[in-house]
Amino acid sequence: VGIRVIALCLGGQMLSRPLGGTVTRNPVKEIGWVPVAAEDNAPAREWLGGRAGFTTFEWHEDTFTIPPGGTRILTGEDCGNQAYVVGDRHLGMQYHMEITAEMLETWCRTGISDIDQNVGLSPAVQDAATILSLVPANLAPLTAVANGLYARWVRNLRAAAP
Repeated sequence: VGIRVIALCLGGQMLSRPLGGTVTRNPVKEIGWVPVAAEDNAPAREWLGGRAGFTTFEWHEDTFTIPPGGTRILTGEDCGNQAYVVGDRHLGMQYHMEITAEMLETWCRTGISDIDQNVGLSPAVQDAATILSLVPANLAPLTAVANGLYARWVRNLRAAAP
């Protein structure tokens, strides 16, 4: 009960459930670089350092609801619930802020059939060449966002330490 959790993609879905949320199919699959926007609320400003939004990396077909007592801090056009906080202890995200260039190369290679089957079927699926071509522009800013979120979360761990 007292454990603080940070959860990415499937983890954000898995965290939502025991907190009272649900997991369902998203209206469309998201694979690729996707812009997300910060909500206009105090937790979003606190956790995101005042950012209005950023581009993140997505690879999912399911999504979560914001659990009772939670606050949505990020939203997206094709998947409304992109990130939430519960109290000041849990951070759940739908996207992959942990991504590296090497991971993307591997995912695009091993998941090429998933990509190819959905390009053109979903407005939120990019082909592998596009995904990889956008790494230089998108990865460093996303890593900066991730570092800020991790630092904010760790600050909570330190504050809760006995």
